[in-house]
Amino acid sequence: MDRLRFRADTISAQISGVLTAWGMAPEQVATTAAVMTHTDLSGIDSHGISMLMSYETLRRSERLRLDARPEVVRRTAAMALIDAQGGLGHPAAVVATDLAVEMARAAGVGVVSVRNSHHFGAAGHYAAMAAEAGMIGLVTTSAKIVNVVPTGGALPRLTTNPIAFAAPARHNPPFVLDMSTSTVASNKIKVYDLLGRPVPQGWVTDEAGDPVTDPGTAMAYIHEHLHGGLTPLGGDGVTGGHKGYGLAVMVQILSAALSGADFAARRPRGAPEDIGHFFLALDPSVLRPDGGYLDDVDELLDTLRATPPVDAEVPVVVAGDPERRHREDRTEHGVPLPDSLLRKLEAVCGRARVPFLLDAAHAQNRRSATS
Repeated sequence: MDRLRFRADTISAQISGVLTAWGMAPEQVATTAAVMTHTDLSGIDSHGISMLMSYETLRRSERLRLDARPEVVRRTAAMALIDAQGGLGHPAAVVATDLAVEMARAAGVGVVSVRNSHHFGAAGHYAAMAAEAGMIGLVTTSAKIVNVVPTGGALPRLTTNPIAFAAPARHNPPFVLDMSTSTVASNKIKVYDLLGRPVPQGWVTDEAGDPVTDPGTAMAYIHEHLHGGLTPLGGDGVTGGHKGYGLAVMVQILSAALSGADFAARRPRGAPEDIGHFFLALDPSVLRPDGGYLDDVDELLDTLRATPPVDAEVPVVVAGDPERRHREDRTEHGVPLPDSLLRKLEAVCGRARVPFLLDAAHAQNRRSATS
């Protein structure tokens, strides 16, 4: 499928225009647009500009405060709690990451919890921020849609509960792991639906536990039906799904129980979301002042990449490599957006009464093969 490609600054301008029209303050717009655009550049198409439709739905239902400003409500030398005031999670997450890094520089470790938030994009973005600052970063978040079935359960009880981990090296780019604790993130299903592609078997199951591969039907099972949904990471118990289930519970405890955010499965239908985030920054130089930590991570990453591949055309990579290659390609050639998404975004812009910038006249390349 061919898709129009757009420069990062065009995508950022489109996001900024919509958020500004919705009433978000300029500094919050700049932060949110930067995170969303970087996410699209990284090839994480499910968490960038395609989220505007979901944000619009939240706004129109009056469950999202666009004028919210994150507030630090409790702080010690190494821990803090931030109230996102019901706003989008991107500004609160950037504040939390910066604060965790600041505390880690002073105390060796910084822990920041966020409550009363909404979707904050890709968790790996914030873990990578910590790594770029020389820290080891760990980020987790709860989510709003209850669509993951516990191993052996008949009803969904958990959300996709992502976890991200990033670690700096001396010569290598940071190692950046970003993953949902379900077999796949629910927004990945959205991408398959937008592209009209069959969903891989094992990602979504119906009320009988059978796989669902039609993308429209899969979307219904994770957003509308009471039974069925996403499988935990690993699938069923035989293939290790109990491990993904356990990780999801761990993330729920760190993200929501620790911050005081809600447990989505008990939230009344239609009630405002109260999503929680968790940010941990560790300064490795406290334990390894000689810098040996950086050398050891370099050796580990180099050894893994040097592993003989099964297919000579497909080299072994480590977490963070695919996203970095996407950034290199998309910075030069533009971010590809499918026509189905462009039509939805044009409608969002029309309702917000802002110019639609993502048309053929503004495309970096008129048409480009899917990447």
